[in-house]
Amino acid sequence: MNKFTLPAALLAVTAVAGTAAQADKLDDVISSGKLRCAVVLDFPPMGMRDENNEPIGFDVDYCNDLAAALGVEAEIVETPFPERIPALMSGRVDVGVASTSDTLERAKTVGFTVPYFAFEMAVTANDETGIDSFEAMKGHTVGAVAGTYEAIALEEFVNEWGEGSTFRPYQTQADVFLALSQGQLDATVSTSTVAQANVKSGNFEGISVVGTAPFDIDYVGLFAKRDEYGFLNYLDLFVNQQVRTGRYEELYEKWIGGDVPSLSVPGVYR
Repeated sequence: MNKFTLPAALLAVTAVAGTAAQADKLDDVISSGKLRCAVVLDFPPMGMRDENNEPIGFDVDYCNDLAAALGVEAEIVETPFPERIPALMSGRVDVGVASTSDTLERAKTVGFTVPYFAFEMAVTANDETGIDSFEAMKGHTVGAVAGTYEAIALEEFVNEWGEGSTFRPYQTQADVFLALSQGQLDATVSTSTVAQANVKSGNFEGISVVGTAPFDIDYVGLFAKRDEYGFLNYLDLFVNQQVRTGRYEELYEKWIGGDVPSLSVPGVYR
């Protein structure tokens, strides 16, 4: 019995030692000297480009803050909405700082932190349609960025509205608001931050924010690979520190303005 038991025990000890020696993503990022953040850059004011084509916005600053806390250099990796999670899973980025809704479906693939931002939803319509509320969208052609929280919720309403109502998915926010301005879409639902930013930009004529959508508040989290527990724990604490130090409020005032939304769900500890 002993001649079989001893090798098995050695194998078990070796496996445990190998597991203990395996570096966490947090260690990998620190040792590499670089943090690669997936950021959506057609989602103002969360992510966009300035006149010099440099990335700017709330999420860009948030990535820079995270890199500074880690003592490494930040690398902004422009990532369209549909590519956020694939970019992480393929190893192109280390973390998502990309206004990503913390859905249960996504959590089957990636690990989310506590919320670092909370969005309310607004209706933006082409002025010629006469749409003046969410309910008035019924019977019209509406659309949103495919795969986003608001697109999923809006399509469900369109299916309930039935005949005469059409939903069109788009790849980017720029595509949505261009289609809206050109009359290819009658209305869209987006975050209030995006809606106001696009209307005020002057890049899309003939559109107005006309009301709010009856959707739940969209809480978004940073995300990393779901088995990177050490990294996810660090990210959770970082979000907490951003609020405790006043940096969250500072960034909100810089990029959005107005009342700072709460990041916690009433009655829920986390």
